[in-house]
Amino acid sequence: MTGSAIPRVLLVDDETDFLESLGQRLALRGLPVRTASSGPAALEIINEEPIDVVVLDVRMPGMDGIETLRRIKESHPRIEVVMLTGHADLESSLEGMRFGFFDYLTKPVRLEMLVEKIREAFKRGRGEQVSSRETFTDKLQQHMIVADRLASLGELAASIAHEINNPLAVISESAGWLRSRIEHGDLSSEELKSSVDRALSKIESAVDRAARISRNFLRFSRAPDSMVREIELNDLAVEVRELNLRSAAAASIEIDVVRAPAGEDGVVTDPYQLRQVLLNLVTNALHAIGREGRVEMIVEGGPNQVSIAVVDTGPGIAEEHVEHIFEPFFTTKEEGHGTGLGLAVSRGIVEKLGGRLEVENRPGSGCTFRVVLPRRRD
Repeated sequence: MTGSAIPRVLLVDDETDFLESLGQRLALRGLPVRTASSGPAALEIINEEPIDVVVLDVRMPGMDGIETLRRIKESHPRIEVVMLTGHADLESSLEGMRFGFFDYLTKPVRLEMLVEKIREAFKRGRGEQVSSRETFTDKLQQHMIVADRLASLGELAASIAHEINNPLAVISESAGWLRSRIEHGDLSSEELKSSVDRALSKIESAVDRAARISRNFLRFSRAPDSMVREIELNDLAVEVRELNLRSAAAASIEIDVVRAPAGEDGVVTDPYQLRQVLLNLVTNALHAIGREGRVEMIVEGGPNQVSIAVVDTGPGIAEEHVEHIFEPFFTTKEEGHGTGLGLAVSRGIVEKLGGRLEVENRPGSGCTFRVVLPRRRD
């Protein structure tokens, strides 16, 4: 970081004509510009003189833009990097997110947009607040959250359909019995009145159950704006358990909630986003176990923070995979059984809620993912 009020810019691109032209146009806007036609040349300049913002091409021969970005951030973490590419490249953009670029623009780039991004990147490098406009990283993270939510909804839909079929069967059977009694029976006898009363009670109970299942599903499926309010974490855990009961039962897996003492589970947070995180963690736990095991959601409260741990009795995580589990699109599930977004999205959500997502791996005996949140956000 420098004391200059004007960002010193380094342009890096192997297309020399593009490099020269863009450098001249930025210089006319009052931006001091250096140029480099390769990653190694860029690193030499950065090591020799102060640079605030690097505008870096993704596709370059030899050391590509992603590797150059990694080395820049490794040795000069306060330098901000704006990535450029000739085509949309999701894989590169995700790698760039991992190493911490500021934004990602496609060629041909509009000069005004690039100048704005350079100035905002410079502000962030100096620790200043940038404008409210979302960066590419922000937008991509939001798309990932939506994609993960849709994938989860797809998995839930089949389970919910089966779950609702049970109370519907009870309603159908009881209603059919009532109709047959009305058509052929004498409703005046006390015994028949008692039987009718029991049938109506079954119907009412089944309707309540179906309504509760539907309500929990709709709470998850809706995508409202951020809504931070005080909730009881015990209740949220119970909702997530109910959404997964059918899937768990089909695989002979017990799923339970260990509640915090009454009054110790209160937290001010966004329940919709937190519900998505918990659903991801529980779904992953069920998949990890496969058949016959146990999943517990353990809620704990403290003076300044609350936590909920999802503990499973599965095989745990292979040691070679542990460092990659939070990377977007990394998955060990069979093809068609996971997007690889769940843990990456979950960690991002938890961090935005002011908390952290911890993992405790027990190879051969299970895994624990723990969401830790402050009781109240500053």
